[in-house]
Amino acid sequence: MTADPHSGRDTVTDPSLPEVTIYTDGGCDPNPGPGGWGAILVCGIKTKELSGAEPATTNNRMELTAAVEGLRALKEPCRVDLYTDSHYLKNAFTEGWLEGWRKRGWRTGEGKPVKNQDLWQALLEAMEGHEVRFHWVEGHSGHPENERVDREARRRAEEAKARKGACTQGKRFQT
Repeated sequence: MTADPHSGRDTVTDPSLPEVTIYTDGGCDPNPGPGGWGAILVCGIKTKELSGAEPATTNNRMELTAAVEGLRALKEPCRVDLYTDSHYLKNAFTEGWLEGWRKRGWRTGEGKPVKNQDLWQALLEAMEGHEVRFHWVEGHSGHPENERVDREARRRAEEAKARKGACTQGKRFQT
């Protein structure tokens, strides 16, 4: 079963697709502030690590960016198990939040605009052609791949913090 990006519901998988596991994490310190993200892609014995940073962002934006970039790195349709320590990311698919937002024209149940709509839409686009299942893993609990992506996200956030100059101070943030 996999989360259908259009409905947020489970669908039957295609066993002929290659299987890939993606581990993602993102964050910033302070929040909002300079942030980083990391992703590890595993397919059989092959592993690819990705990471990036933004000078002015939020934790949630970095969590979403890690998933988007991990999926964009896939070169062919795949069955994907995506592991995240972000309830925000996982629950949007597994709890039907995304489906509701889309039905309401990208509005929350309270009628407010959905935050990070640009990244949610980029994530849906990156999921096209793939069968993606979202899994939650407890952060900082000793899960080896989650610890690796967490370290890389923190490293990249520190680099962004070191590069942050006066030009990014006072910039408005989305959460």
